[in-house]
Amino acid sequence: MFDWEDLRHFCAFVREGSLSAAARTLGVDHATVGRRISSLEASLDLKLIDRRPRAFVLTEEGLRVGEMAEQMNASSFALERYADSGQQRVEGEVVLSAPPAFLGSLIARHIGALYKRHPQLRLTLVGTKARASLARREADITIGLTRPTEPTLVTSLLGRLDFSLYASPDFLRSGAAQVFIGYDKTQSRSPQQRWLLNHAQGRDFVLHSNDLRIQALAAAGGAGIVCLPAFMAEEYGLEPVAMDTEALSLDIWLTVHEDVRDTPRIKAVTEFITQRVAPIYRM
Repeated sequence: MFDWEDLRHFCAFVREGSLSAAARTLGVDHATVGRRISSLEASLDLKLIDRRPRAFVLTEEGLRVGEMAEQMNASSFALERYADSGQQRVEGEVVLSAPPAFLGSLIARHIGALYKRHPQLRLTLVGTKARASLARREADITIGLTRPTEPTLVTSLLGRLDFSLYASPDFLRSGAAQVFIGYDKTQSRSPQQRWLLNHAQGRDFVLHSNDLRIQALAAAGGAGIVCLPAFMAEEYGLEPVAMDTEALSLDIWLTVHEDVRDTPRIKAVTEFITQRVAPIYRM
């Protein structure tokens, strides 16, 4: 027999492609992942990875075990979702994944009202630009700017979010040349960054950051012009910049797994988001 925790660590390695990436996903150090894989190899009496100087590479046995392990993982997650669906009370933890700016400005400030209604409910808010996997239970609910296509997911349109150009009042009154604040290379393909680059037309970028709140703070400090949704511009006291192009409009999608959408705690959170948060978005 093998240790299920060993298998879980091996699955993360197969899925992520490296010890360090698997460790980040699991919230452990890379040495732990390596030790768990070695333990699984000993239990199965199979060599699952080639330990090369610069990387760990899956063997043929490792590829096959990885496929079977992923199937076992999927079955275990399906069993958890089935058990959750039988709950009758609104209690327990719900993991909500969304872009960090949305969680801070549109979700976290309303959590108190949700807890007053459901005192046994507990939320974990995961701020990330990457979409968490609902099938692998990385999150229970996601909010994102792209619509998932997996057939087992239930997706609803929360609304549309308008992005436009903003700057501090002092910057606008100063008559300074237009300079911009935008995403770094990790977000270079995002619709917001592409729209901003098109508008900037080669003019200077004075700051790059992967965090929209950092960009907003820099703009509030008079560093330059930033592309933000209206709710964030208002939060940081920024004013619109006159421009010839139309604002960028992006759809906002709320997604849950079909197996748990009617679970009381999941339903309570999705209804809360729809009733209290969705009206902020333009439909």
